[in-house]
Amino acid sequence: MHPRNKNAAGYDFAALTATSAALAKYLKTTPAGAPTIDFANPAAVKTLNRAILMHHYGVRGWDIPAGYLCPPIPGRADYVHAVADLLATCNRKNIPTGAGVRVLDVGTGANLVYPLIGHAEYGWSFLGTDIDDAALANARAILGKNPEIAADIELRHQPVWDNIFTGLLRSGESFDLSLCNPPFHNSPDEVLAVSQRKWNNLGKPGAKKGSAQPRLNFGGGGTELWCNGGERAFVKTMVEQSASIPKRVLWFTSLVSKAENLPHIEAALKKAKVVESRILDMAQGQKHSRIVAWTFCANGEREKWRRERWSTANDAGLDDEPV
Repeated sequence: MHPRNKNAAGYDFAALTATSAALAKYLKTTPAGAPTIDFANPAAVKTLNRAILMHHYGVRGWDIPAGYLCPPIPGRADYVHAVADLLATCNRKNIPTGAGVRVLDVGTGANLVYPLIGHAEYGWSFLGTDIDDAALANARAILGKNPEIAADIELRHQPVWDNIFTGLLRSGESFDLSLCNPPFHNSPDEVLAVSQRKWNNLGKPGAKKGSAQPRLNFGGGGTELWCNGGERAFVKTMVEQSASIPKRVLWFTSLVSKAENLPHIEAALKKAKVVESRILDMAQGQKHSRIVAWTFCANGEREKWRRERWSTANDAGLDDEPV
């Protein structure tokens, strides 16, 4: 995990239950005598997320409707810290902070996790977008319970399902970063197969014929988990559409779950004639993933961006943060 990740040393269940008493009923003890929860239980996972967001990030009243993705908070925090370090490479090794740093969260979902973490850690402002009106309604409900941050997190509906960036930005808008947690899978059947493997890895009975299907412990609906072509097609579309707004975003980024998709994405980046691309590795426990990042701005343009946009952005006390 990233060294700035608040869960880098593991979950402090004593502190989390002190902040959120509802977590206590889900606690169990490992054979080694350590506290934990049943990570196959969606209710336990959601309650743990709520406690983490409240304890570490000051978020009150976080909740998501049934059927929506309940993301693992430490992994999402790692993404935020990794791209903060990416911005620091353009800012003399200092992480630019404060609301002057604007971030575009593509597919923010009902959980709103990236804006919540990014604002709490670095004071960044966000535009969260989604094709799902119900997801955005829940995100607005979260902001309604946290009015002190609502002014720095805007939400916007993307009405065209095949569009990611196309038709989204308003005149004069530009962003220091874009983030995305793309739908990983190619079909509902693939989602079920993956959930079956996770179910088995958690020591749960398999979904035999006539029995209940394995539950997704982190939930997730259709548009969150799958699209035609899976993450490979989605990220390739992102790259293609980013080429139409090359100087509106300094660094475009996306998670890539499957390493075998990288050669196809790198080919799309070459075709789009990006100035630079990077692969940022991440690991949480046994899970390995990576972030693909690309920019259409050359070094001189990045320096101009830094001078014009970040000279007053470092107001959150983190501008001396080492990278």
